[in-house]
Amino acid sequence: MKFILTTHNVTLTDALEQHVLARIEKLEHIDRWLIDARVCLEKDHTGKSPDKTYKCSIRLGVRGRDLYAEDREADLYAAVDLAAKKLEQQVRAKHSKAKARKHKIAARLKEKSRAASL
Repeated sequence: MKFILTTHNVTLTDALEQHVLARIEKLEHIDRWLIDARVCLEKDHTGKSPDKTYKCSIRLGVRGRDLYAEDREADLYAAVDLAAKKLEQQVRAKHSKAKARKHKIAARLKEKSRAASL
């Protein structure tokens, strides 16, 4: 999987990079067909919301529509965790939907073959 990490007004430390990579690897463990992950870490200097100054946005490239989540928090690590949690929910929902579709098609074919044999 391709991984792109960009920052705006944030100094990228090794610990922060490892934290982001750990969260992305967890998502990759859930769905191994991820194409790429683009993570953007930003710090807001405008002061519009002083209690939520850090923003983490993550875009996952998958087959079909890309998955996207972002979160704003006072702590950058918390923003990364919450954005990854939102994406985990999206990946699980996409997986469940695909699995249900597969079972639905199989059930239709089974019913069709049963009706043809009668």
